[in-house]
Amino acid sequence: MPAEHPFPADRPGRLDPRTVERARVAVALVFALNGLVFASWVSRLPAVREALGLSTGRLGLLLLCLAVGSVIGLPTSGPLVSRSGPVRTLLAAVLVAAAGLLLVATGVGTARVPVTGAGLVLTGLGIGVWDVAMNVEGADVERRLGRGLMPRFHAAFSLGTVAGAVLGAAAAGAGLSVQVQLVGTAVLAAGATGLCLRAFLPAVQHEDGPRALSLADAWGEPRTLLIGVLVLCFAFTEGTANDWLAIALVDGHGAGEAVGALGFACFVTAMTLCRTVGGALLARHGRPPVLRATAVLAVAGLSLVVLAPAVPLVLGGALLWGAGAALGFPVGMSAAADDPRGAAVRVSVVSSIGYTAFLAGPPLVGLLAEPERLGILHALLVVLVALLVGASVAGSAAPQPVAAGR
Repeated sequence: MPAEHPFPADRPGRLDPRTVERARVAVALVFALNGLVFASWVSRLPAVREALGLSTGRLGLLLLCLAVGSVIGLPTSGPLVSRSGPVRTLLAAVLVAAAGLLLVATGVGTARVPVTGAGLVLTGLGIGVWDVAMNVEGADVERRLGRGLMPRFHAAFSLGTVAGAVLGAAAAGAGLSVQVQLVGTAVLAAGATGLCLRAFLPAVQHEDGPRALSLADAWGEPRTLLIGVLVLCFAFTEGTANDWLAIALVDGHGAGEAVGALGFACFVTAMTLCRTVGGALLARHGRPPVLRATAVLAVAGLSLVVLAPAVPLVLGGALLWGAGAALGFPVGMSAAADDPRGAAVRVSVVSSIGYTAFLAGPPLVGLLAEPERLGILHALLVVLVALLVGASVAGSAAPQPVAAGR
């Protein structure tokens, strides 16, 4: 029997279906451009480290600037989207991110670490606000079409990161400097996003009663906080693999660097494919059962990565891990936006909680992975705790009825 429809707030037909379909394509492209901007920077890190003369430790501190900028932007993005709408907020966010990339290019070109760090904070700020605005718009599109699209939007982000990585590799192979690549990325992101925004849905004013939902109100809602914990747990599961899976294969299983890269490729491929088909699974079985099942998949995959005696089994574990980590983040965004009134503020709160995984996760696993402590393979088992917590709060993602005429 099909699960209760997870998008009851807004039925199709209130807008011309062709308008909503155009918006669906535009939102997917904006997600992909967000991934491309992020990967365009990450793919040239070796060249950046050489240009700035940084040690690995100092490079890690520089990378933290991007995350800090995002965390600063996330709490304020909800009120911005509520007041100005996704289109204006996204346009401003993309321009800020593009300006940040130009400042990063200047810092790398002049070998000035503080300038590069300031550019990364600005880029992270833009990306953080961009992230919330596009998720709010994506939730509105899937509500109007009446089907789960958020996993596919996040699959588009994953494809954007692949495109950014490929472009970065091609630029490096062609001898293009980091500065030229980042300037080109900034221009492309600003121009292409501006075109996509023309197809976004018209802004709708929702009646919120005597006053709109405030940021403090959203931080006091138990369901919103539980969804934030859900997203945090699955983001930690995803981020740990992004940062440490290749190293686990090399240091823990004695594989070569090429095999380590293959393990990471297995993870991201499985995650992208699962996000592509995730909407159908959610429509058939409902959010909480699907999330619990994917948590079980991730546990099985992680167990193989840590315990399997042969590399082919470890690669199979990477596939299961990727499939298991795929849906938590996009489903959390959909759940936070079930009620279009206050959706932007709730999404910003959930994103703020979830993004702490990308701040705390890498150093936590790195600390545990020291040889005198647990080692890399056993350190990965901390993800089991996150998956247990994530599965236990999966019920918070169940569709939220929307009271009429509040």
